[in-house]
Amino acid sequence: MARPFLADPNIVKKSREGNVDDINTCIACNQACLDHAFIGKTASCLVNPLACHETELKVEEEAIAPTQRLRIGVIGSGPAGMAFATTAATIGHHVTLYDKSNEIGGQFNMAKRIPGKEEFHETIRYFRHQLAKLERKGKLEMKLATEMTHDDMESASANGKIDKWIVAAGVDPRVPPIPGLEHPNVLLYIDVLRHNAPVGEEVAIIGAGGIGFDVAEYLIHHDGNADHDLTADETNSQDFLKEWGVDPQNSSRGGLAKPDESIHRPKRQIVLMQRKKGKLGAGLGKTTGWIHRATLAKSGSVEMIGSVSYDKVDEDGNLHITIGKGDKAETRVLDVDNIVVCAGQISKKELEKEAEGTPLAEKVYLIGGAYEAGELDAKRAIDMGTRLALKIHEKEVVPGKHKFQSGQGPEEKLFQTLKRFT
Repeated sequence: MARPFLADPNIVKKSREGNVDDINTCIACNQACLDHAFIGKTASCLVNPLACHETELKVEEEAIAPTQRLRIGVIGSGPAGMAFATTAATIGHHVTLYDKSNEIGGQFNMAKRIPGKEEFHETIRYFRHQLAKLERKGKLEMKLATEMTHDDMESASANGKIDKWIVAAGVDPRVPPIPGLEHPNVLLYIDVLRHNAPVGEEVAIIGAGGIGFDVAEYLIHHDGNADHDLTADETNSQDFLKEWGVDPQNSSRGGLAKPDESIHRPKRQIVLMQRKKGKLGAGLGKTTGWIHRATLAKSGSVEMIGSVSYDKVDEDGNLHITIGKGDKAETRVLDVDNIVVCAGQISKKELEKEAEGTPLAEKVYLIGGAYEAGELDAKRAIDMGTRLALKIHEKEVVPGKHKFQSGQGPEEKLFQTLKRFT
């Protein structure tokens, strides 16, 4: 229960009172708790950045004086947008939340589809419930299936409907300059995880960061026949124990049984590649990266290759690569059904750029992926949205000077000091 208490310190009270939808559920990501602890940083929580920062960050109803309250437009309802909107509306601002999709969640709607990340459904459920409560109280208005343009923003500001704009529009997939990438066999990760593009049995994945590993895990488990995405409650825990050789009855020595290799037979053969030398997945979570690498390795269907140069995609949709450099370089042609590009992201900053040189320039604040593209970093996005919401009314908080974070805690100072002696 340690991690669930970080996600929601009132979990027991809410459970006792039957307020299940009010519980901010731990998603077992380890990103801000155990991963922080292992590098000496103050432990916190991805879904609840207030954890262990309670004296620094306080979200209290109607905390903002009436004279300081703003009418704020939030564009994008991904992790950053949801966190900002709920926090700002709770403390007293009036928020209008826009999203071009007809559902909230942003990138979490892709993440929740990855085996082992089914709990991400719960974070979306939690924010959906909080937003609905705020809307009923008249503190927030949701406008889904609404794509905002610069002209729309300018009109709303001119009419006095919006004082400041928070752009949490997220990211677009980065498309690397590889000849032939326009071939119809080439897909972006967003095509697979969001648009359900059909994927063949032989697959090459360009990029082995967090997204590349997620796509690989998704593809070896999914054959495209599922009629919906599994939630955490729908997963089979007994199958997990059998697959990993865990004996819950402790009838075998050490509680270890022979792993059942038949539980999840891989649906595809995959070649997962990265440009960098060294172990693939080295940058994954400190306490969870091993399970991602182990899952792919155990499947026997994923070949991992580092130090790769992507030469071209030929007219047949095959990927030509060079492994290594110099005299030891080896060329290969990967005869695959599909190539999936997982080569990073680009921030969606168009609305900020269009505002430059106009009256809107001093009113537009980028947050989340729109501010800084990365490995779909929800921890950074939720933290940034929450912290900005608590300070957005302050005069000195202007675009470009609106990112806030905790200073180095005593744990990290001690950790860094001790490292000098090891």
